[in-house]
Amino acid sequence: MAPRAGIFYDGRMKKSGASEGLSAAELISKRIADLGDWRGETLSRMRKLIKEAAPEAVEEWKWMGTPIWSLDGIITTGEAYKQVVKLTFAKGAFLNDPTRLFNSSLEGNLRRAIDIHEGEVVDAAAFKALVREAVALNQAKPSKAAQAAAKRAAKTAGVETAAPKTAKARAKVAKSAPKRAKSAAPLKKSAPQTAKLAKTASKAGKASPKTSKR
Repeated sequence: MAPRAGIFYDGRMKKSGASEGLSAAELISKRIADLGDWRGETLSRMRKLIKEAAPEAVEEWKWMGTPIWSLDGIITTGEAYKQVVKLTFAKGAFLNDPTRLFNSSLEGNLRRAIDIHEGEVVDAAAFKALVREAVALNQAKPSKAAQAAAKRAAKTAGVETAAPKTAKARAKVAKSAPKRAKSAAPLKKSAPQTAKLAKTASKAGKASPKTSKR
């Protein structure tokens, strides 16, 4: 049976007609209200902690209905499943987690997740520290303009590096020219002798019919 619009299924919700035109923040609020149980309360609490830790964070709604908090890049997503509320930090593998809040997706090279089950309460201070660190990591990366400038500089450096190699190659060819000329000299010297032998052979060929007639 196909899911009905507006009903929550395993971390995803189909948009109903009433959801169309809503902002990301409104859609997240609607998601929390539609859950209506411990999952909604947990997601609401974690949303509040994210806003406290990163007041400038932007709320987004992507990937067929996933709440996302971003600031110069994704901080974390917030999904609710039947048995767990999951907050996945996009670059969690690079974050310092002394209290070991991360308890899921630990084998990856990039993401880390916090799975919250019914009755569990995540330490607020430790969670907010993770959020702040995630923001700092996002902001530490160079901007697109800086990346483009670095790429142009690298390309220019590559051209300048190639130029001396080309000049060196030309010098090597010029240096070897006398040796090539010297090796070609015996061939040039023997050319007249070769021509003389060819002329003698030609005369001998012309004389051979007369010898046969005798």
